[in-house]
Amino acid sequence: MTQTFEFKQSAHLNPALSDPATRTLNAGKLTGRWVNTDPGTQGLAEISIEQHGDAFKVGAVGVGEDGPIEWPSTRARALANLEEEAGQRALALSVTFDFGFMTAETYLRVNKGVLVIVLFCTFSDDSGRSSYVNREFFYRQG
Repeated sequence: MTQTFEFKQSAHLNPALSDPATRTLNAGKLTGRWVNTDPGTQGLAEISIEQHGDAFKVGAVGVGEDGPIEWPSTRARALANLEEEAGQRALALSVTFDFGFMTAETYLRVNKGVLVIVLFCTFSDDSGRSSYVNREFFYRQG
């Protein structure tokens, strides 16, 4: 099957992608400590997002059989989130946690006051485990 891709010039892109204001969006809605809305989650229990100047760091706490599992605090990449309700632009983050045996590519954004994460986990340790995608929701703590 052949697939044709249509390439566009920058003039055809959503104007918000080239708007300088998009690069200076307020991160206040994202930063802080977030707790999973599902207390019985088997995934991530909490997320912490810090901003230092233009840089962001994201940490996470996973759920393990023997208790919480601290994920390493990792540098995040800021993205313009153009799909907010009522056409409002906001800040979203992309962060990759690399554990050696597994890579967790994570996208975070706030929607209506709830932190939404989409997590793509890929295993590379020949364990036979299936890679997976998961979406979870978090509320701000404190």
